Amino acid sequence: MSVNPLTLKIASPYARALFDFSVEKNIMHQITADFQNLEIFLKENTELTEYLDNPVVSKNAKCEILAKTLQAQLNDETLKFLMILVERGRISLLTSVITIYLELVYETASIKTIEVSTAFEFTTSQKTILVQKLKELMNAREIRLMITVDPNLIGGFLIKTQSKVIDFTIKNQLQKLAKHLDTVLEI
Repeated sequence: MSVNPLTLKIASPYARALFDFSVEKNIMHQITADFQNLEIFLKENTELTEYLDNPVVSKNAKCEILAKTLQAQLNDETLKFLMILVERGRISLLTSVITIYLELVYETASIKTIEVSTAFEFTTSQKTILVQKLKELMNAREIRLMITVDPNLIGGFLIKTQSKVIDFTIKNQLQKLAKHLDTVLEI
């Protein structure tokens, strides 16, 4: 997760409070599902994100658009939480709050989120094998892959966890070879 440290510091208490509330009220699964869907929805509807981030738009207008757009899809508690973010002027942190909240849920459930960049799309069997190996390596009950295709990698793949980067890309291998040749040829 590449979040501005200040944003992280401000968004974390909101995510933690919602997480604690969801555990206490036994609605973690509903809020988690809401946030997973909302995360996708916000990525696909950048206009809504821009509207919510706009400081010129009134809090009432933001609440109205959220209610009209999301009320039918979200748990009441999730919608109330969004309204609190609007009222406190923190709705612009929504994507960060979602990310942090989901990380808390995944950590609790021993689910690891792994970012994988690859030059080509993985086949289903390749994904299955990768997930199995990562489960063993990360000692996780479940692995959540976030795969991005980057043709600049030429071949291979790059794995990013919270604490490690494992680079199996051809681009990286070529860079290492070029660096090695530079040092050898300078002698």
